[in-house]
Amino acid sequence: MNKFSHIDLRVNNMENVLPFYEKLLPELGFTRTYHSANWKVFAADGELPSVPYFAITEEADHKPNGNLIGFWAKDRAEVDRIAKLVKELGGNISDGPRLFPISPTYYAVYFADPCGNKYEMVHRLN
Repeated sequence: MNKFSHIDLRVNNMENVLPFYEKLLPELGFTRTYHSANWKVFAADGELPSVPYFAITEEADHKPNGNLIGFWAKDRAEVDRIAKLVKELGGNISDGPRLFPISPTYYAVYFADPCGNKYEMVHRLN
């Protein structure tokens, strides 16, 4: 059993980042929404609370830091597709997509949302 449950993410301006997440998260498998006044929740298929979800709330003084959230890709083409989407949505690509010397097959892109939260999309065979 995968022990992952959820992410509670802070952003410093919901209006600026919500369009980014509304397009990106469904591409990562978070296709169902459970929004409230203070939280925007994107969940995987299935019923809460037994499925992973990604919850976003605004905290005006939030400052992104060195934390990074990583997502698996099924192949290199998915890494490339997500990198292209991130650019189109106003995210920032900090490195990649490319092979990294972590292992011979570690193909990834590192990026940030419009407020600076950091992510990685990675495919590796070994």
